[in-house]
Amino acid sequence: MPLALLALAIGAFGIGTTEFVIMGLLPEVAADFQVSIPTAGFLVTGYALGVVLGAPLMTVLGTRVTRKRMLMLLMGLFILGNAVSAVAPVFGVMLAGRVIASLAHGAFFGIGSVVAADLVAPQKKAGAIATMFTGLTVANVVGVPLGTYIGQSVGWRTTFFIVAALGVVGLLGVAKLVPEQPRAEGVRLRHELAAFRNVQVLLAMAMTVLGFGGVFAAITYITPMMTEIAGYSASSVTWLLVLFGLGMVGGNLLGGKFADRHLMPMLYISLGALAVVLSLFTLTAHNKFAAAVTIVLIGGLGFATVPPLQKRVLDQAAGAPTLASAVNIGAFNLGNALSAWLGGIVIAAGLGYTAPNWVGAVLAASALVLAVLSSALERRTVTHTRRVAGHVPEPVVVAEARR
Repeated sequence: MPLALLALAIGAFGIGTTEFVIMGLLPEVAADFQVSIPTAGFLVTGYALGVVLGAPLMTVLGTRVTRKRMLMLLMGLFILGNAVSAVAPVFGVMLAGRVIASLAHGAFFGIGSVVAADLVAPQKKAGAIATMFTGLTVANVVGVPLGTYIGQSVGWRTTFFIVAALGVVGLLGVAKLVPEQPRAEGVRLRHELAAFRNVQVLLAMAMTVLGFGGVFAAITYITPMMTEIAGYSASSVTWLLVLFGLGMVGGNLLGGKFADRHLMPMLYISLGALAVVLSLFTLTAHNKFAAAVTIVLIGGLGFATVPPLQKRVLDQAAGAPTLASAVNIGAFNLGNALSAWLGGIVIAAGLGYTAPNWVGAVLAASALVLAVLSSALERRTVTHTRRVAGHVPEPVVVAEARR
């Protein structure tokens, strides 16, 4: 794998840290701004919606510059947003800082996925994408737990200052290691938009929304669930997030490995198992050991879907992949926003802190249904194409015989 993938992984590490660290700090942030836990959950929802909007917007704005320069500009925006969050005097400013940082997220991973795939041979594309996303998963093993510990011990503002510094490291890494690539010529917005007429691209994005949304339904409220239901202390959440991150790392690498060989079967297995595990989490959340094991499985199964879904979008939108790739990153975060919102609703309705797990299970099961539908449509299209191709020679043969 090229060294440039390390630079992309560094940027992904910083972005992954700021995306997930807020979950371990929701009680501290809520107490500081004197808002409820569900209200503080809007810091997750707002960030996710910012990714959804920022992914296509920033990608379109970046079509006039090289991909390397755009990646650097995005990291600069990320640094600014986290600095605003760190100094926010009121909850509204904190939310604005989260949204500013989120605008860089989708386009960075979208453009970075295209760059990563272009750096390797065709049969290694999913593995290259997984390597870049390793930075995101490792953030959950190192960055998020450490940021949570610092936030609980010293103050959550210190965590966001550190995250801004991580952005600086990511910016320098991209500047130093990512090769300068010429801006693609002849690519227009209408070419990029044409990919969205492909029903397989749309189905893959819908699977992304529902499948990864299932993960966030449970993980967004992991702190109150583990402290109020499982009986863990607040400080133990740090190590639970490490377990979640370890699951993500393993799932991401396995997903990247098998997606290059058996993409759709990998999705069937991971989405189906994720739906089952999330259902069981409503029961295992009441036992410390069982809850810890379940958290690992949720991280692993959830991130096992990321490389195959991203690769499927790139394959189906091969003629103009940049915008589709970025929008699919937005789709991950649309799922995050949807599930965080739904999770907050069921908690506010008095159904308890384990209720979001049922929401996640339904979302993951829905993604599995779409995966089966997508595969069936693809087989029907291939069969129809072969039949048409098989009948093409017949009129020619008859005409020649008549002559």
